[in-house]
Amino acid sequence: MDRIEPGSATIEVGVLAYPGAHEAAILGMTDLITIANRFAGEKGIAQVPVHRWSLDTAGLVRREDQPSSESLPNVVVIPGRLSGPPSAHEAAAFGPWLRALHDKGTLLATSCAGSFLLAEAGLLDGRAASTHWAEAAEFRRRFNKVKLEVDEIIIDDGDIITAGGLMAWTDLGMRLCERIFGPQVTMQTSRFMLIDLSGREQRNYKSFKPRVDHGDDAILSVQNMLQSIDGKPINVFQMSREAKLEERTFLRRFKSATGLRPTEYVQNLRIEKAKELLQTTRRSVEHIALSVGYRDVTAFRRLFKRDTGLSPADFRKRFRNGLGT
Repeated sequence: MDRIEPGSATIEVGVLAYPGAHEAAILGMTDLITIANRFAGEKGIAQVPVHRWSLDTAGLVRREDQPSSESLPNVVVIPGRLSGPPSAHEAAAFGPWLRALHDKGTLLATSCAGSFLLAEAGLLDGRAASTHWAEAAEFRRRFNKVKLEVDEIIIDDGDIITAGGLMAWTDLGMRLCERIFGPQVTMQTSRFMLIDLSGREQRNYKSFKPRVDHGDDAILSVQNMLQSIDGKPINVFQMSREAKLEERTFLRRFKSATGLRPTEYVQNLRIEKAKELLQTTRRSVEHIALSVGYRDVTAFRRLFKRDTGLSPADFRKRFRNGLGT
């Protein structure tokens, strides 16, 4: 279902209330479609029902308000959940249903960790998809055939739409609204709900969370040292000496343990510290760049924008926390 002509067909939206699913997203998506229906009605566009679907006691996915219904939704929304991504065992219960719907042309849409259900069903293999940035490492570990793009909030791949973080259900809802009702109803709905249609990027919000559960004590000692020196200059030789390893061995083990080369790791730490200073202090961008180890302020601005999608000044404006010092 690449494009829905508003009012041309009977559309039914199903929201999947799987165990642990983000209840606010379920209710919020229902409310969003309800509000859009009101504006659509004013324009003579057909109303779109939205229902909750969940597993019944027999392990079948059914409509909660009408379990005996034979009708199937032609748009299915899979929200994220607060307790982290579903395991392979949890997701397996929904695989046959999701694959059958996809075969029938149903538009499948997920936010946050909901993408794990589609990936476990094999529906994202070879395709671009997004999920919550904090779950990216787990997603890549489990689904290496998927082209994960966590910098983006929305990946619209025609018959499958995946959205990023926990609250990205709002962005997903606007995309579905445009598909179902068209741009005018979408604009009215966004204004009513105060949802920005200008487009966001997930990288604006992500933070660096280094892997520390890898079990390599020598590398962990270097990570702890890097955390403590707060952006001060350091080279690979000094890091390998801290690890008590030959330099080539250190480089191999560091990449294996953390997923990053030492220079990439240090850069991530510096950018993370810069974000903290931009949010909590009044220091100039030049002063912050120097304090986290960048003598070339132009290079710092370029690297910062590449990582976050925002200039240092724009990042401060969006995320400023109080007056600072």
